[in-house]
Parts: sequence; structure tokens; C-alpha cells
Amino acid sequence: MPHISRYNSMMPFINLHHANRAQVHALLADSTWCVACLCAAWCNTCGSFRSSFEALAARHPDKVMLWVDIEDEAEVVGDFDIENFPTLLIQRGTQVAFLGTIEPNAAVAHRLVEAQTRAWHGIDSDGADHRNGPASNLDLRTKLAALLST
Repeated sequence: MPHISRYNSMMPFINLHHANRAQVHALLADSTWCVACLCAAWCNTCGSFRSSFEALAARHPDKVMLWVDIEDEAEVVGDFDIENFPTLLIQRGTQVAFLGTIEPNAAVAHRLVEAQTRAWHGIDSDGADHRNGPASNLDLRTKLAALLST
């Protein structure tokens, strides 16, 4: 069973693996917020940032927090333009609010998550988009659904 940490009864911190893609897809249903850290196992910066990202999950219990190794999960995130690490993906439903490299700092990540979720008022509770997201074609929910259907 893949590693799942629960800081509370609401949402988990999950390492995305081939074996838990269906579970993650189910968690990303409807208008759930997802914050994914896209990293690589060989990256020392990512390794140092991981504990900060896990702590970020405790501060955002209403969101699904994913750790995604871009090499192990290239089938899922291969189309994403990842230039540096750590890269955060913040999305609600199928709409991406943010996709970009951040400073590996817990306070910076927290402020970014807070700002993006507060600013994202253009999506109804059913996930229907009423504005243009910055990278709406690069969402994890749609990618996982496509892989699960094959």
C-alpha cells in the first residue's frame, strides 16, 4: 500500500504512485483543491523541501496534497513544462490555478496556496470554469482519468 499520511480526518498527504492513481483520481473529484509538488528523487532541493511540504499539508487540511516524482510518474506529468524544482501545481476540479517553480520555503508555499485559493472565485462548486486558468489543459484529474481508462 502506498504511503499515506493523515494529519486530520479531512484530506491526506499522498505520494502519487502507479498503484494509487485511482485513489488519487477519486480524491480529486468535483471541486476539490489539489496542491501537487512536482519533484525528482535525485533532487537534493526536493528532498530538503519534502518535510516543509508535508507540514504545509497540516496547514491546509481541506486540500489534497500530492508529492509527485516526475520521473516515476512521467506518464501522468510528462506534458507539464517543468523547468526547475520544486514546481507546484495548484488546481480545483479540472482547472489549474497555478503551475510554476517556487522558492523551496514553507512560508512562501503557504502564501501562494492561500493567495491562489482566495483569488479563484471564478469556478462554481460543480467545477465549471467561468474564467480562463493559466494552464487549464494540464490538470492531474484529467490526466489520471485518461490513464485509468486505458
